[in-house]
Amino acid sequence: MKRVYIATFLTCLSLLAIFLGCFKFFNITGKRDHLTIGFIYDNDESTPYTYNFSLAKDALEKEYGEKITILTSSNVLDEEMEEPLRELADQGCDIIFFNGYSELVVKLAPEYPNIQFCQTSYMDMYGKTVPENYHTFKGEAYQGRYVSGIAAGMKIKQMIDEGIISADQALVGFVAAFPTSEVISGYTAFILGVRSIVPEATMKVSYTNTWSSYAQEKKAAQKLVEEGCVIISQHTDTIGPAITCEEETTEERPLYFVGYNQSMSEVAPATSLITSRICWEPYILGAVDAVFSNKTIESRISGNIHGTDVCAGYEQGWVEVEELNHQVAAPGTQEAMDKAVEQFKRGNVDFVYKGNLVGVNPEDPSDTYDLSQGYIENENTSYPLFHYILTDVVTVEK
Repeated sequence: MKRVYIATFLTCLSLLAIFLGCFKFFNITGKRDHLTIGFIYDNDESTPYTYNFSLAKDALEKEYGEKITILTSSNVLDEEMEEPLRELADQGCDIIFFNGYSELVVKLAPEYPNIQFCQTSYMDMYGKTVPENYHTFKGEAYQGRYVSGIAAGMKIKQMIDEGIISADQALVGFVAAFPTSEVISGYTAFILGVRSIVPEATMKVSYTNTWSSYAQEKKAAQKLVEEGCVIISQHTDTIGPAITCEEETTEERPLYFVGYNQSMSEVAPATSLITSRICWEPYILGAVDAVFSNKTIESRISGNIHGTDVCAGYEQGWVEVEELNHQVAAPGTQEAMDKAVEQFKRGNVDFVYKGNLVGVNPEDPSDTYDLSQGYIENENTSYPLFHYILTDVVTVEK
Protein backbone atom coordinates (compact mmCIF):
# COMPACT_ATOMS: atom_id res chain seq x y z
CA MET A 1 0.00 0.00 0.00
CA LYS A 2 2.85 2.34 0.85
CA ARG A 3 4.27 1.73 -2.61
CA VAL A 4 1.00 2.89 -4.17
CA TYR A 5 1.08 6.11 -2.12
CA ILE A 6 4.69 6.72 -2.97
CA ALA A 7 4.07 6.11 -6.67
CA THR A 8 1.05 8.40 -6.60
CA PHE A 9 3.05 11.10 -4.79
CA LEU A 10 5.91 10.87 -7.29
CA THR A 11 3.46 11.00 -10.18
CA CYS A 12 1.91 14.17 -8.73
CA LEU A 13 5.32 15.75 -8.34
CA SER A 14 6.18 14.88 -11.92
CA LEU A 15 2.92 16.34 -13.21
CA LEU A 16 3.46 19.46 -11.11
CA ALA A 17 6.96 19.87 -12.50
CA ILE A 18 5.69 19.42 -16.05
CA PHE A 19 2.92 21.93 -15.42
CA LEU A 20 5.27 24.52 -13.94
CA GLY A 21 7.66 24.02 -16.83
CA CYS A 22 4.89 24.55 -19.36
CA PHE A 23 3.59 27.48 -17.35
CA LYS A 24 6.98 29.14 -17.55
CA PHE A 25 7.68 28.14 -21.14
CA PHE A 26 4.38 29.33 -22.54
CA ASN A 27 4.17 32.29 -20.12
CA ILE A 28 0.52 31.61 -19.34
CA THR A 29 0.29 34.75 -17.19
CA GLY A 30 1.13 36.91 -20.20
CA LYS A 31 3.89 38.56 -18.18
CA ARG A 32 7.32 39.16 -19.64
CA ASP A 33 10.50 38.46 -17.70
CA HIS A 34 12.72 41.22 -19.10
CA LEU A 35 12.45 44.40 -21.15
CA THR A 36 14.94 46.50 -23.04
CA ILE A 37 14.00 50.17 -22.77
CA GLY A 38 15.37 53.04 -24.83
CA PHE A 39 15.58 56.75 -24.02
CA ILE A 40 16.42 59.39 -26.63
CA TYR A 41 17.22 62.81 -25.16
CA ASP A 42 17.31 66.09 -27.05
CA ASN A 43 20.11 67.23 -24.74
CA ASP A 44 22.05 65.71 -21.85
CA GLU A 45 21.31 65.40 -18.16
CA SER A 46 23.24 68.56 -17.30
CA THR A 47 20.34 70.64 -18.66
CA PRO A 48 17.15 71.09 -16.59
CA TYR A 49 14.63 69.72 -19.13
CA THR A 50 16.54 66.51 -19.84
CA TYR A 51 17.57 66.10 -16.20
CA ASN A 52 13.91 66.27 -15.18
CA PHE A 53 12.95 63.74 -17.86
CA SER A 54 15.75 61.39 -16.81
CA LEU A 55 14.28 61.14 -13.31
CA ALA A 56 11.75 58.73 -14.83
CA LYS A 57 14.64 56.52 -16.01
CA ASP A 58 15.97 56.51 -12.45
CA ALA A 59 12.52 55.53 -11.18
CA LEU A 60 12.42 52.60 -13.62
CA GLU A 61 15.82 51.35 -12.45
CA LYS A 62 14.68 51.54 -8.83
CA GLU A 63 11.39 49.75 -9.60
CA TYR A 64 12.63 46.94 -11.85
CA GLY A 65 16.37 46.52 -11.25
CA GLU A 66 17.79 43.62 -13.27
CA LYS A 67 14.46 42.98 -14.98
CA ILE A 68 15.22 45.82 -17.39
CA THR A 69 18.07 46.99 -19.57
CA ILE A 70 18.09 50.71 -20.33
CA LEU A 71 19.84 52.15 -23.37
CA THR A 72 20.17 55.91 -23.85
CA SER A 73 21.12 58.26 -26.66
CA SER A 74 21.78 61.90 -25.71
CA ASN A 75 22.17 65.25 -27.50
CA VAL A 76 19.98 64.15 -30.41
CA LEU A 77 18.79 67.01 -32.60
CA ASP A 78 15.23 66.69 -33.86
CA GLU A 79 16.31 66.44 -37.48
CA GLU A 80 18.87 63.75 -36.59
CA MET A 81 16.42 61.45 -34.79
CA GLU A 82 16.31 58.66 -37.38
CA GLU A 83 19.75 57.12 -36.86
CA PRO A 84 19.63 56.79 -33.04
CA LEU A 85 16.03 55.57 -33.24
CA ARG A 86 16.97 52.79 -35.64
CA GLU A 87 20.03 51.90 -33.56
CA LEU A 88 17.92 51.43 -30.42
CA ALA A 89 15.32 49.46 -32.37
CA ASP A 90 18.01 47.18 -33.79
CA GLN A 91 19.39 46.62 -30.26
CA GLY A 92 16.12 45.00 -29.27
CA CYS A 93 14.26 47.75 -27.46
CA ASP A 94 10.69 46.86 -26.54
CA ILE A 95 9.71 50.45 -25.79
CA ILE A 96 11.44 53.77 -26.52
CA PHE A 97 10.80 57.15 -24.87
CA PHE A 98 11.60 60.49 -26.52
CA ASN A 99 11.71 64.00 -25.07
CA GLY A 100 12.40 65.67 -28.44
CA TYR A 101 10.05 67.30 -30.91
CA SER A 102 10.73 65.39 -34.11
CA GLU A 103 7.98 64.29 -36.50
CA LEU A 104 10.26 61.43 -37.57
CA VAL A 105 9.09 59.30 -34.64
CA VAL A 106 5.48 59.01 -35.79
CA LYS A 107 6.65 58.42 -39.38
CA LEU A 108 9.07 55.62 -38.48
CA ALA A 109 6.93 53.84 -35.88
CA PRO A 110 5.04 51.67 -38.46
CA GLU A 111 8.33 50.08 -39.52
CA TYR A 112 8.68 48.57 -36.03
CA PRO A 113 5.20 47.32 -35.07
CA ASN A 114 6.51 45.30 -32.11
CA ILE A 115 8.08 48.35 -30.43
CA GLN A 116 6.10 50.97 -28.51
CA PHE A 117 7.16 54.57 -29.24
CA CYS A 118 6.27 57.11 -26.56
CA GLN A 119 7.00 60.78 -27.27
CA THR A 120 6.42 63.88 -25.18
CA SER A 121 3.73 65.63 -27.19
CA TYR A 122 5.09 68.21 -29.61
CA MET A 123 1.90 69.07 -31.50
CA ASP A 124 -1.87 68.83 -31.26
CA MET A 125 -2.70 65.16 -31.88
CA TYR A 126 -6.46 65.52 -31.33
CA GLY A 127 -8.39 63.74 -34.05
CA LYS A 128 -5.26 62.69 -35.93
CA THR A 129 -4.71 59.13 -37.10
CA VAL A 130 -1.45 57.69 -35.78
CA PRO A 131 0.09 54.19 -35.70
CA GLU A 132 -1.19 51.96 -32.89
CA ASN A 133 2.33 51.74 -31.44
CA TYR A 134 2.84 55.52 -31.31
CA HIS A 135 1.90 57.35 -28.12
CA THR A 136 2.15 60.93 -26.84
CA PHE A 137 2.02 62.19 -23.28
CA LYS A 138 2.59 65.32 -21.19
CA GLY A 139 1.75 66.66 -17.77
CA GLU A 140 -0.62 69.64 -17.70
CA ALA A 141 2.18 72.11 -17.06
CA TYR A 142 -0.06 75.17 -16.79
CA GLN A 143 -1.18 74.00 -13.35
CA GLY A 144 2.35 74.08 -11.95
CA ARG A 145 3.00 77.38 -13.71
CA TYR A 146 -0.06 78.93 -12.10
CA VAL A 147 0.91 77.71 -8.63
CA SER A 148 4.48 78.98 -9.00
CA GLY A 149 2.98 82.27 -10.18
CA ILE A 150 1.16 82.50 -6.86
CA ALA A 151 4.53 82.22 -5.09
CA ALA A 152 5.89 85.03 -7.27
CA GLY A 153 2.79 87.13 -6.64
CA MET A 154 3.10 86.72 -2.90
CA LYS A 155 6.70 87.92 -3.05
CA ILE A 156 5.78 90.93 -5.17
CA LYS A 157 2.96 91.80 -2.75
CA GLN A 158 5.43 91.66 0.13
CA MET A 159 7.81 93.98 -1.77
CA ILE A 160 4.94 96.43 -2.37
CA ASP A 161 3.76 96.27 1.26
CA GLU A 162 7.31 96.92 2.51
CA GLY A 163 7.76 99.89 0.16
CA ILE A 164 10.57 98.26 -1.85
CA ILE A 165 8.59 98.77 -5.07
CA SER A 166 5.34 100.50 -5.92
CA ALA A 167 2.33 98.70 -7.40
CA ASP A 168 3.09 100.08 -10.86
CA GLN A 169 6.56 98.49 -10.65
CA ALA A 170 5.13 94.99 -10.31
CA LEU A 171 6.85 93.80 -13.48
CA VAL A 172 7.67 90.17 -14.22
CA GLY A 173 10.21 89.05 -16.84
CA PHE A 174 10.02 85.79 -18.77
CA VAL A 175 12.81 84.26 -20.87
CA ALA A 176 11.13 82.10 -23.51
CA ALA A 177 12.48 79.85 -26.24
CA PHE A 178 9.96 80.13 -29.09
CA PRO A 179 6.48 81.65 -29.52
CA THR A 180 4.79 78.22 -29.62
CA SER A 181 1.44 77.63 -27.96
CA GLU A 182 3.18 75.43 -25.38
CA VAL A 183 5.41 78.32 -24.31
CA ILE A 184 2.67 80.97 -24.51
CA SER A 185 0.25 78.80 -22.55
CA GLY A 186 2.84 78.32 -19.82
CA TYR A 187 3.83 81.94 -19.32
CA THR A 188 0.19 83.03 -19.52
CA ALA A 189 -0.73 80.67 -16.68
CA PHE A 190 2.27 81.98 -14.75
CA ILE A 191 1.33 85.66 -15.01
CA LEU A 192 -2.32 84.83 -14.22
CA GLY A 193 -1.08 83.13 -11.05
CA VAL A 194 0.89 86.28 -10.20
CA ARG A 195 -2.13 88.50 -10.89
CA SER A 196 -4.34 86.36 -8.64
CA ILE A 197 -2.31 87.97 -5.83
CA VAL A 198 -1.23 91.27 -7.44
CA PRO A 199 -3.84 92.32 -10.04
CA GLU A 200 -1.63 95.20 -11.26
CA ALA A 201 1.25 92.90 -12.27
CA THR A 202 2.37 92.80 -15.90
CA MET A 203 4.97 90.80 -17.77
CA LYS A 204 7.64 91.27 -20.42
CA VAL A 205 8.64 88.28 -22.56
CA SER A 206 11.97 87.92 -24.34
CA TYR A 207 12.39 85.12 -26.90
CA THR A 208 15.79 83.51 -27.46
CA ASN A 209 14.68 81.46 -30.50
CA THR A 210 16.56 78.45 -29.17
CA TRP A 211 15.73 75.89 -26.51
CA SER A 212 19.17 75.81 -25.00
CA SER A 213 21.73 78.63 -25.02
CA TYR A 214 23.27 79.75 -21.74
CA ALA A 215 24.68 82.96 -23.26
CA GLN A 216 21.45 84.01 -24.98
CA GLU A 217 19.25 83.17 -22.01
CA LYS A 218 21.53 85.08 -19.66
CA LYS A 219 21.58 88.08 -22.00
CA ALA A 220 17.78 88.06 -22.30
CA ALA A 221 17.40 87.90 -18.52
CA GLN A 222 19.87 90.77 -18.00
CA LYS A 223 17.90 92.95 -20.41
CA LEU A 224 14.65 92.19 -18.60
CA VAL A 225 16.30 93.14 -15.29
CA GLU A 226 17.55 96.40 -16.81
CA GLU A 227 13.99 97.14 -17.90
CA GLY A 228 12.74 96.90 -14.34
CA CYS A 229 11.59 93.30 -13.90
CA VAL A 230 11.71 92.18 -10.27
CA ILE A 231 10.86 88.50 -10.85
CA ILE A 232 12.35 86.40 -13.66
CA SER A 233 11.10 83.03 -14.89
CA GLN A 234 11.82 80.93 -17.97
CA HIS A 235 10.82 78.30 -20.49
CA THR A 236 14.31 77.55 -21.79
CA ASP A 237 16.84 74.90 -20.87
CA THR A 238 19.84 76.36 -19.03
CA ILE A 239 20.58 77.95 -15.67
CA GLY A 240 21.43 81.28 -17.33
CA PRO A 241 18.37 83.25 -16.12
CA ALA A 242 18.81 81.98 -12.54
CA ILE A 243 22.48 82.97 -12.54
CA THR A 244 21.52 86.44 -13.78
CA CYS A 245 19.17 86.95 -10.84
CA GLU A 246 21.79 85.76 -8.38
CA GLU A 247 24.44 88.09 -9.85
CA GLU A 248 22.23 91.17 -10.26
CA THR A 249 20.27 91.17 -7.01
CA THR A 250 21.15 93.84 -4.45
CA GLU A 251 19.79 94.87 -1.07
CA GLU A 252 18.40 98.07 -2.56
CA ARG A 253 16.93 96.29 -5.59
CA PRO A 254 16.26 92.62 -4.85
CA LEU A 255 15.48 90.13 -7.63
CA TYR A 256 13.82 86.74 -7.43
CA PHE A 257 13.68 83.73 -9.73
CA VAL A 258 11.04 81.10 -10.48
CA GLY A 259 12.36 78.00 -12.23
CA TYR A 260 11.07 75.26 -14.47
CA ASN A 261 12.02 71.55 -14.61
CA GLN A 262 14.83 71.66 -12.05
CA SER A 263 15.31 73.42 -8.72
CA MET A 264 17.72 76.35 -8.97
CA SER A 265 18.27 76.68 -5.22
CA GLU A 266 21.86 75.43 -5.50
CA VAL A 267 22.93 77.89 -8.21
CA ALA A 268 20.72 80.75 -6.99
CA PRO A 269 20.21 80.24 -3.23
CA ALA A 270 19.55 83.92 -2.48
CA THR A 271 17.00 84.51 -5.25
CA SER A 272 15.35 81.19 -6.17
CA LEU A 273 11.75 81.07 -4.91
CA ILE A 274 10.35 77.87 -6.35
CA THR A 275 10.37 75.61 -9.42
CA SER A 276 7.51 73.88 -11.20
CA ARG A 277 8.00 70.67 -13.11
CA ILE A 278 6.19 68.06 -15.14
CA CYS A 279 6.46 64.67 -13.44
CA TRP A 280 7.18 62.13 -16.18
CA GLU A 281 7.41 59.19 -13.79
CA PRO A 282 3.69 58.23 -13.59
CA TYR A 283 3.33 57.80 -17.34
CA ILE A 284 6.66 56.09 -17.97
CA LEU A 285 6.26 53.65 -15.08
CA GLY A 286 2.73 52.86 -16.26
CA ALA A 287 3.80 52.40 -19.88
CA VAL A 288 6.57 49.97 -18.93
CA ASP A 289 4.17 48.04 -16.69
CA ALA A 290 1.81 47.75 -19.67
CA VAL A 291 4.52 46.32 -21.93
CA PHE A 292 5.61 43.88 -19.21
CA SER A 293 1.97 42.71 -18.97
CA ASN A 294 1.36 42.65 -22.73
CA LYS A 295 -1.41 45.21 -22.28
CA THR A 296 -2.14 48.42 -24.13
CA ILE A 297 -0.30 51.35 -22.59
CA GLU A 298 -3.41 53.46 -22.12
CA SER A 299 -5.08 50.66 -20.12
CA ARG A 300 -2.36 51.05 -17.47
CA ILE A 301 -2.33 54.87 -17.30
CA SER A 302 -4.43 57.06 -15.02
CA GLY A 303 -5.07 60.32 -16.84
CA ASN A 304 -7.12 62.08 -19.48
CA ILE A 305 -6.93 59.63 -22.39
CA HIS A 306 -7.55 60.66 -25.99
CA GLY A 307 -6.75 57.61 -28.11
CA THR A 308 -3.01 57.06 -27.66
CA ASP A 309 -2.50 60.57 -26.25
CA VAL A 310 -2.58 61.06 -22.46
CA CYS A 311 -2.27 64.01 -20.09
CA ALA A 312 -2.95 64.73 -16.43
CA GLY A 313 -2.23 67.29 -13.76
CA TYR A 314 -2.12 67.46 -9.98
CA GLU A 315 -4.99 64.98 -9.62
CA GLN A 316 -2.74 62.16 -10.88
CA GLY A 317 0.61 63.53 -9.70
CA TRP A 318 1.78 64.55 -13.17
CA VAL A 319 2.86 68.05 -12.12
CA GLU A 320 4.31 69.54 -8.96
CA VAL A 321 6.27 72.42 -7.54
CA GLU A 322 9.59 71.77 -5.86
CA GLU A 323 9.92 72.68 -2.19
CA LEU A 324 9.40 76.38 -1.52
CA ASN A 325 12.50 78.33 -0.50
CA HIS A 326 11.23 79.55 2.87
CA GLN A 327 14.35 81.69 3.35
CA VAL A 328 13.14 84.14 0.72
CA ALA A 329 9.44 83.36 0.20
CA ALA A 330 6.82 85.73 1.59
CA PRO A 331 4.85 84.65 4.68
CA GLY A 332 1.66 82.79 3.77
CA THR A 333 2.97 81.62 0.40
CA GLN A 334 2.65 77.90 1.10
CA GLU A 335 -0.93 78.28 2.25
CA ALA A 336 -1.86 80.31 -0.84
CA MET A 337 -0.32 77.71 -3.15
CA ASP A 338 -1.98 74.84 -1.28
CA LYS A 339 -5.44 76.31 -1.90
CA ALA A 340 -4.87 76.31 -5.66
CA VAL A 341 -3.34 72.82 -5.60
CA GLU A 342 -6.37 71.50 -3.73
CA GLN A 343 -8.67 72.86 -6.42
CA PHE A 344 -6.61 71.17 -9.14
CA LYS A 345 -6.68 67.89 -7.24
CA ARG A 346 -10.46 68.08 -7.09
CA GLY A 347 -10.59 68.58 -10.85
CA ASN A 348 -11.46 72.29 -10.70
CA VAL A 349 -9.37 73.88 -13.46
CA ASP A 350 -11.59 76.54 -15.00
CA PHE A 351 -10.31 79.36 -12.76
CA VAL A 352 -6.86 79.65 -14.42
CA TYR A 353 -7.51 81.11 -17.87
CA LYS A 354 -10.34 83.36 -16.81
CA GLY A 355 -10.88 87.06 -16.20
CA ASN A 356 -11.74 90.39 -17.72
CA LEU A 357 -8.95 90.04 -20.28
CA VAL A 358 -8.60 89.67 -24.04
CA GLY A 359 -5.87 87.72 -25.81
CA VAL A 360 -4.61 88.27 -29.36
CA ASN A 361 -3.10 85.63 -31.62
CA PRO A 362 0.40 86.98 -32.48
CA GLU A 363 0.19 85.33 -35.91
CA ASP A 364 -3.24 86.77 -36.72
CA PRO A 365 -4.39 89.97 -34.95
CA SER A 366 -7.96 89.36 -36.10
CA ASP A 367 -8.03 86.18 -34.00
CA THR A 368 -8.83 87.14 -30.41
CA TYR A 369 -10.05 85.35 -27.31
CA ASP A 370 -12.17 86.85 -24.52
CA LEU A 371 -11.16 85.22 -21.24
CA SER A 372 -14.39 86.30 -19.57
CA GLN A 373 -15.86 83.15 -21.14
CA GLY A 374 -13.04 81.05 -19.69
CA TYR A 375 -10.67 78.60 -21.37
CA ILE A 376 -9.90 74.99 -20.43
CA GLU A 377 -6.35 73.95 -21.33
CA ASN A 378 -5.54 70.34 -22.30
CA GLU A 379 -9.22 69.52 -22.65
CA ASN A 380 -8.76 67.31 -25.72
CA THR A 381 -5.02 66.94 -26.15
CA SER A 382 -1.85 66.75 -24.08
CA TYR A 383 -0.26 69.53 -26.11
CA PRO A 384 -1.05 73.02 -24.73
CA LEU A 385 -3.05 75.07 -27.22
CA PHE A 386 -3.62 78.49 -25.61
CA HIS A 387 -1.70 80.86 -27.92
CA TYR A 388 -3.06 84.33 -27.22
CA ILE A 389 -1.04 87.27 -25.87
CA LEU A 390 -2.99 89.05 -23.15
CA THR A 391 -3.57 92.68 -24.13
CA ASP A 392 -2.22 95.23 -21.61
CA VAL A 393 -0.76 92.42 -19.49
CA VAL A 394 1.95 90.77 -21.60
CA THR A 395 4.47 92.65 -23.75
CA VAL A 396 6.70 90.75 -26.15
CA GLU A 397 10.15 92.23 -26.65
CA LYS A 398 11.06 92.98 -30.24
